[in-house]
Amino acid sequence: MATPSSHISIRKIDSVLRIDFVDRNILDELNIHQIGEELLKSVETEFRPKIVVVFGNVEHLSSAAFGTLMKFLERVKARDGQLRLCEMKPRVYEGFTITKLNRLFSIHDTFDAAVASFK
Repeated sequence: MATPSSHISIRKIDSVLRIDFVDRNILDELNIHQIGEELLKSVETEFRPKIVVVFGNVEHLSSAAFGTLMKFLERVKARDGQLRLCEMKPRVYEGFTITKLNRLFSIHDTFDAAVASFK
C-alpha cells in the first residue's frame, strides 16, 4: 500500500495494522513531516486500532522523529487504540532509552511478540 513517495508501508494483517518504515535513516525534517502525515492518516478511519510499527529497516532516528511518534501515540490513544513498536536495532532502541520513551511505548523484539501483546 506504499505509494512511490511514501516513507511507510501499511498492511492490515487480520485486525492489526502493520506499519513498516521504508527509509533507513529518518533524519530529514521534510521526510519526518510526511511520515507524520502518513501515520496520522493511517488511523483516521480506524476505531480502536491495533497498530504495530516495525523498525526493522531503520538505522537512525532524529529527535524530530521521536516527536512525530509521540503525536502518533496520542492520536492512536484518542481513537481508543493500542500501539506497539518492534524490531529495533540496538542504536535505535538506545535512542528510546536515553529519552526514556521506552517507558512510554510498548517495545517488542518481533512483530509476532508485538501482536501477541494485544491479547
